Amino acid sequence: MHTRKRRLNQNAQTICLVGCLLILSFSSLSQTKTQDRVSAERLEERKTGIDANATEAQRRMFAASMVVSLATEARSYKDLALRSRVLARAADALWEADRITARALFVRAWEAAEIADADDSPVTKISDKKLAARISAIKKMNGNDLRVDVLSVASRRDRALAGQFLAKIKSEPASDEATNKRRSWDAYSGPEASLKRLVAANKLLAAGETAAAVEFAAPVLTDVSAHSIGFLSQLRAKDPPLADKIFANLLTRVDADPMADANTISGLSSYAFTPGFYIVFRYDGTGSWMQPDGPIVAPNLDPALRARVLNVAANVLLRPLPPLDQDYSSCGRRGRLKIITRLLPLFEQYMPETTPALRSQLTAPEGRNINVAEPLLMTGIEAENNDGEIGDVEKRIERARTVEDRDQIYAEAAVGLATTGDKRAREFAGSIDDSQFRTKILNYVDLQSVKFAIREKKGAKVARLAETGELTHTQRSWSYTQAARLLFESDRDFALLLLQKAVDEAERVGPSDSDASFALINVANQFLAIDRARVWELLNKTIRFANATEEFTGDDIRMPKWSMVVEKNGARFTKLPDSDFNFSRVLRALAEDDLFRAIEVAKNFKYDAPRAYATLAIARAVLDKPRATK
Repeated sequence: MHTRKRRLNQNAQTICLVGCLLILSFSSLSQTKTQDRVSAERLEERKTGIDANATEAQRRMFAASMVVSLATEARSYKDLALRSRVLARAADALWEADRITARALFVRAWEAAEIADADDSPVTKISDKKLAARISAIKKMNGNDLRVDVLSVASRRDRALAGQFLAKIKSEPASDEATNKRRSWDAYSGPEASLKRLVAANKLLAAGETAAAVEFAAPVLTDVSAHSIGFLSQLRAKDPPLADKIFANLLTRVDADPMADANTISGLSSYAFTPGFYIVFRYDGTGSWMQPDGPIVAPNLDPALRARVLNVAANVLLRPLPPLDQDYSSCGRRGRLKIITRLLPLFEQYMPETTPALRSQLTAPEGRNINVAEPLLMTGIEAENNDGEIGDVEKRIERARTVEDRDQIYAEAAVGLATTGDKRAREFAGSIDDSQFRTKILNYVDLQSVKFAIREKKGAKVARLAETGELTHTQRSWSYTQAARLLFESDRDFALLLLQKAVDEAERVGPSDSDASFALINVANQFLAIDRARVWELLNKTIRFANATEEFTGDDIRMPKWSMVVEKNGARFTKLPDSDFNFSRVLRALAEDDLFRAIEVAKNFKYDAPRAYATLAIARAVLDKPRATK
């Protein structure tokens, strides 16, 4: 009996052992198969990754060869401006792929820019010598020529090379006038090399490359000019502590500079109180200025820094005057008194103990007949166009001697109110007697009203203004696209209807006008996030319009952005946003969808400029794409 039980137990143990061995065997086999499958999958993934990397490398090589071929073609362009711009952008596109070739292209771009900038034949051909001189002066004050275009691109990639280019800019020959007097454009813009450095730095800042912009601008942020202060004001919008620190150092330099004058102080006040609005005065009291495209908003400066600004201002403005025949300041005595008049309200508000000494300066003979109510003197300093001042406009109208004087008063009131969205702006504009002048002022007012409604995100109001405003076809088309953008989430059907109206307005511009192509590009940019098929359709239509005129370059340089009105005291400008008319943005987006289709479409441009910029945009869609990790 016991022997039998023992045998049964032994048999059971044997069966269990065999079962366990079988389970382990099947488990091992399963694991082996799983490992084999995983290994195979990983091998396939590596193989796929290798294939993808190889495909990407081939696309990059192909894109780089497109750029090199374009650069070779550009060297034969008769249009030196186009040659310079295309070579500079080709160098920028090739930078990561081939820096040696890119540097050589930057050098060729600079050489073409030097020759083109030296050619002043378009100005010298103007029969009116005074007008030609004025155009030359404006060009110098602006500083935005082909060399700056090359600098702004090269400084992104190689600041040492950009520095070499700047060193090639020759100073103007010395003269008695240049030695003994600071000309008004010097007070406004500064030396040419410094001006070009700052214009290029501003472009870097606008592109979001703050650190590179500050590094490039640093050597010339030691003097006060419209462009140095403008750069610091733009920097403050991105990095207030850094901008204020640089500005504080500039204050110290000005306080110790015996050559600092009232125009220097006017420049400092722009940063501290009226960012975007910068004004200097000449010997005869006339001024040169720039203004922002929108309301002037004073920065929230630290009170200690603001007090430091006014202390430095008082120190300079109250310096003893030299004899009249030895006054070599940039503003002269009358310009100095105009600046004191302009800044007095600030002293009264923040440093009243200084105002008696400053007021005593205005009793000088040169201070006679200065109109303290002149709009140019008060722009940005005091609250503009409040109810009391509107009443003053009505009193001025009653005292106006001529219809022209009355029209100017209405225009000043309308333009002043326009940026605030005040309905009275249109009432004043509509009261202007001269029909052509009235139309120009209404255009300015209505475009500013559209922009004000956009800032308030009131899509329905933008659409209504686009329908009824005194706008050009291009402005109306742009306004419809902005209304569609604001309304798309809440009312898709209405937004699509507005986009179709934008297309209709663009086509009304006329195929022989380059604005038509730009207007269609703007609509295409709005469709990128909605319907790519429609973008292809709009691009084909753009090509038909572009081929009808050589004026459409496609490089975002000659865009329909400016609207100008001329008042008694100068001109006012407003513009449409550059980014909305960006030709390259559309081409790059479509190239990401279908590279070879985009290439074929780009070949349909008839003229060199749009075809070249289209090719660059398509190539950059590949070359600027981050490399896949291995």
